Amino acid sequence: MATNDWSGVHPQAIVDPSARLGDNVTVGPWSYIGPDVEIGDGTEILSHVVVKGPTVIGRNNRIFQFSSIGEECQDKKYAGEPTTLVIGDDNVIRENCTIHRGTVQDRGETRIGSGNLLMAYVHVAHDCIVGDNTILANCATLAGHVSVGDFAILGGGTMVHQFCHIGPHSMAAGGSIVLKDIPAYVMASGQSAEPHGMNVEGLKRRGFSKDVLLALRRAYKVIYRQGLTTEQAVEELEKSYSDVAEIRPLIDSLRGAHRGIIR
Repeated sequence: MATNDWSGVHPQAIVDPSARLGDNVTVGPWSYIGPDVEIGDGTEILSHVVVKGPTVIGRNNRIFQFSSIGEECQDKKYAGEPTTLVIGDDNVIRENCTIHRGTVQDRGETRIGSGNLLMAYVHVAHDCIVGDNTILANCATLAGHVSVGDFAILGGGTMVHQFCHIGPHSMAAGGSIVLKDIPAYVMASGQSAEPHGMNVEGLKRRGFSKDVLLALRRAYKVIYRQGLTTEQAVEELEKSYSDVAEIRPLIDSLRGAHRGIIR
């Protein structure tokens, strides 16, 4: 990454001399880029954005006005430790988003992958992990230590309790309050959120075959229709669907559900 291309910095932006900017980075007027910040090639920072470090932002991201990126976390235990935020490539972060750095009580790092869309007013708290190709709609809120799997969708106003895991390809309807883990592929809604089948339409759009969709529907019944505990459901899925690779993320999300799964 080049670290000396300041040609795209607006005269009314403030960029710390130690910040490292890649090629073709633009920084809009009245934005602030602090020390210990690294921004990859082609990333666009619009006006009135604050980026504090230690933060690493990848390539070809767009960060819209009034967003606060890499700020200290809202945790009373935080005592100024140099924790980090890492953001991947090709993300769109819309107006008024807040994304905080990690804490030393966890990994010390908040991480967002690539290809994500964070709509207006999204909050990502300390130590969260957001995968790739997710959509967090307006006002979706992640408490600390939350993980969101690849291709997951959180509807507008969704609130996720700390330490919850949102499985890959899952979906939470707008206004949901998520107090336990959502397994991979599962649709959820409600306050608190309950399961409502598999995210079949989303999986069709992503090219999942009819045979795989049938297996996932049957797996859903094993988890939610046979009166089994989570451990018993995992055993049954391991036994009956070991030849379906797409079942593995579902099993993994069940095994890792330390807060329990939505019921």
